[in-house]
Amino acid sequence: MASRGGVVSVVVVVVVVVVVVAAAAAAAAAVAVAVAVAVAVAVAVAVGVVVVVVVVVVVVVVVVVVVVVVVVVVVVVVVVVVVVV
Repeated sequence: MASRGGVVSVVVVVVVVVVVVAAAAAAAAAVAVAVAVAVAVAVAVAVGVVVVVVVVVVVVVVVVVVVVVVVVVVVVVVVVVVVVV
């Protein structure tokens, strides 16, 4: 029983670390979006609206990809935890 408790503790720590990393990735993505929007506004003033639309679309695609990757990692960790525990 003590061994199983140790395994559960390790699994809990791993899950907490993954959640913290996922939150950090989401925060980094939010910062990236903010920077991209600022750049897009600057470009809009300098060049025109078409470039801004392209930049915003690219940023949205990148953010969606990052979110999907984070969700997949969390799902994989949860599945591993369920299988191990």
